[in-house]
Amino acid sequence: MFKKLLIANRGEICCRVIKTAKKMGIATVAVYSDADASALHVQMADEAVNIGAAPAKESYLKGETIIEVAKATGADAIHPGYGFLSENAHFAKLCADNNIAFVGPPVGAIEAMGSKSAAKNIMEKAGVPLVPGYHGEDQAEALIKQAADDMGYPVLLKAAAGGGGKGMRQVWSEAEFSDALAAAKREAVSSFGDDTMLVEKYLTQPRHVEIQVFCDSHGNGVYLFERDCSVQRRHQKVIEEAPAPNMPLHVREAMGEAALKAAKAIDYVGAGTVEFLYDVDGSFYFMEMNTRLQVEHPVTEMITGQDLVSWQLKVAAGDSLPLRQDELKVNGHSFEARVYAEDPDNDFLPATGTLRFLQPPIENEHVRVDTGVLQGDDVSVYYDPMIAKLIVWDEDRDKALQRLANALKEYRVNGLTTNLPFLYNLATSEQFKKVELDTGFIEKNSDQLFSKTEQDVADYLPLMVLSVLLKKQTLKPHATSADSNSPWNQVNAWRANESHQQVVSLEFNGTQYDVTVKQEDSAHPNYFQLLLGDTTIQIEGALEQENLIANIDGHRQRAVLVTDGNEMSLYTLNRAIHFQENTPDLGIEEADDAVGGLTAPMNGTVVKLLAEPGVNVAKDTPLLVMEAMKMEHTIKAPAAGTVTEFYFQAGELVDGGAELLNFEEAQS
Repeated sequence: MFKKLLIANRGEICCRVIKTAKKMGIATVAVYSDADASALHVQMADEAVNIGAAPAKESYLKGETIIEVAKATGADAIHPGYGFLSENAHFAKLCADNNIAFVGPPVGAIEAMGSKSAAKNIMEKAGVPLVPGYHGEDQAEALIKQAADDMGYPVLLKAAAGGGGKGMRQVWSEAEFSDALAAAKREAVSSFGDDTMLVEKYLTQPRHVEIQVFCDSHGNGVYLFERDCSVQRRHQKVIEEAPAPNMPLHVREAMGEAALKAAKAIDYVGAGTVEFLYDVDGSFYFMEMNTRLQVEHPVTEMITGQDLVSWQLKVAAGDSLPLRQDELKVNGHSFEARVYAEDPDNDFLPATGTLRFLQPPIENEHVRVDTGVLQGDDVSVYYDPMIAKLIVWDEDRDKALQRLANALKEYRVNGLTTNLPFLYNLATSEQFKKVELDTGFIEKNSDQLFSKTEQDVADYLPLMVLSVLLKKQTLKPHATSADSNSPWNQVNAWRANESHQQVVSLEFNGTQYDVTVKQEDSAHPNYFQLLLGDTTIQIEGALEQENLIANIDGHRQRAVLVTDGNEMSLYTLNRAIHFQENTPDLGIEEADDAVGGLTAPMNGTVVKLLAEPGVNVAKDTPLLVMEAMKMEHTIKAPAAGTVTEFYFQAGELVDGGAELLNFEEAQS
C-alpha cells in the first residue's frame, strides 16, 4: 500500500479523500492556491504546498507543478478527485512517467472515454445501446445542423470533451440552432480547450440513471448498483438517490451488465460511472462514461456499506477487488443534496460572499455531511460554489426522504444566498415523493418548487420582536452611573413619569411592522408585553450567543439568531425567517443609483461583446456574455434601445456590481 498520497484537488473531495487515507494509515499532501491558503483541506492534510494563483489554470490545472510537488514531498501516489485533472490523460501519463501511481484508470481508458464521440463509437462496437445522434469528426456547422434536422427537434448539443453540463445546450427548433451551437462551442473552449461537438436526439421524458462500476488489474469487475440523478438544473445534478426508485430488478441487472460491458471494452481499471438515459418504456441508452469518482458516490457508499475511496486506493496499489458481485447487496435508501451558494430564483446564478454563520445538521448513522468549508470562509468566484453535500440514509425511500427534509431544515447558512429553501421545497414536493422523475423535473414543477412558503406574520412577529429586544440587551452600553439601578444603565425604554414603552420597527417580506412594546418589570429585564391591536402578548426569553430560548404566551421554543448589522435571520424548528430592524431616519440621503448602466451580477470575466455601440437593439437582445464559477451568464437589453459604450472588453476581469455598459432606452 502507498505510504504518502497527494490529492490534486481542493474542497470537499480533497477532505473526503484525506479522511479515508488517514484511516488506512497513509500520509497526505494537499496542494492549494493563493485563494485557498487557509482552506479546510489544507488544515486537514499532513502537508500542504502552495502551487500558484487563485485561477485554476494557474494552480490546480498545472499538472507539471503538481508532479514536482509529489516528487519533492515523497508522495508515491496521486488521487485527482473529480474535475480539474481527474480525466486528463496527459496528467495520468505524467504520473506514470515519474513512477507515481495515478489513482484512476489507465491512460488508454481515459483517452477512449475522453471524447464523447469516440466513446460512442466504441460502445456501438461493444453492443451497448446508444441514443440516435451524430458523433463524427467533421465539425462543419452545416453537417451538424443537417443531422439535427434529420433527427427532428428537440436535440441536445454536447461538447465531445465535456462533462458537468458544460458546453451543452438544448435546441428546440431549427431557428435556435446556430446561436446555441456558438454558445456551446464558446463554453466548451473555456472549460475544456476543445470545441468539438456532438448532437443527439433529446428524449423528452428520460430519467438519468448511472451505474457505479469497479474493475481491477486482474480482470475482475463488478457494478455497485445504480443512482438516479434525474433532478438537474443546467444539466448539473441537484439531488441524487440510490437505488433508483421503481426500477425493476431485471432492468437493474441488464443495465449493470451493459455498464460492465462498456468498462471491459476499454480495459478499465478503478472506479468509473457509466451513465444511461432510462426511458419511460423501460429502454435505456448509453450517454457517457466518467473515468473518475463521481460527486454523488456517497449514496452508493451508504447503501452498500463500502468505502469507494478505499477501493480506489487498493485497486491502484495492485490489489484485487474487495468483493465479488454476489457479495454486494443493496441495503436501504440514500439521498444526496448538493448545497450551493446560488440563487434558484435568479436562474441559479452563483453567489459569492462570506459564510458568516454555518451550522450543518449533526452527523450520525443517518446523516452525513461532506464539506470543504468552515464558518468564516469565502465562497469565491474562482471555483465551483458548492458548500457541502448533505447525505442521508434510512431503511426505505420514504423514511430516507423524511430524513432529508429534516436535515435540510437544520442546515443553517448565513452571509450569502443558498439553494437550501429550494432543496427543501424539492424534497417535500408531492411529485418527488411520488417518483414522477425525469430530467425536466424542475422545469415541469417550477410553480411548486420556486414558490415561497407563505409565513403567518402573527406566528413569527413576536419572536422577531423578542430577538431585536434581546439583541439590544447584549449590546448594552457602558454604565454612565455608579448606581446599578440608575435608568441610565438600563435598556428598558425607561421614561420619566411615563410608561416604559417603545416601538420596534421591522421589515419582513417587504412589509414594515411597527410594534409597541411595554417593559414595566425592572426585576425581569427580559420580560416584555407586545401590543398588537387589541391583543397583548407576553414574551420573554434569553439569548446566549446565537441560541435563543423564547416563551411566547406560554409556548416555549428554541431558535438560532444570526445578525449582521440590522439584518437578522431566525432559524426555527420549521423554517428560516429573514428580516431587518428599521433604524430611525436621520435625514441622510443616499446617492441615486447610476441611470442607464447594466451591472455585473457577480465577479467574473467578460467573454464576448455581442452588440455594436450605436446600433439599435430590441428588448432581450443579448449584449454581453460573462463567465464566472464555470458558468456563462448573458446580459440582455432591458428594453429597446442602444448601447452607447462598453466599459470592458473580452478577457477582462469584472467585479460583481460593476457597470458593464451604458444603455439608452429608445424614446417611445
